[in-house]
Amino acid sequence: MDKQLISLLACPVCKGELTLDKARHELLCYADGMAFPIREGIPVMLASEARTLTADERLDRKPGQPV
Repeated sequence: MDKQLISLLACPVCKGELTLDKARHELLCYADGMAFPIREGIPVMLASEARTLTADERLDRKPGQPV
C-alpha cells in the first residue's frame, strides 16, 4: 500500500493512527490493539473483520509509533 494513502486512513474505532505491517498485510492500531486486514490491496476497515493483537505484538511496537 502507498504510504500517502496510509497516512490518510484512521482507525475506525478510535480515529487514531494506523501502522502498516507489510509482512502480514494488515493495518495496526496499537491504541485499540486491533489489526485490520488488507485484502487484494484494499484495507478492510471494519471492527468486525479485525483481529486482536497479542500481548507480544503490542509490546513489539517500534519507538515512535502511536500508542
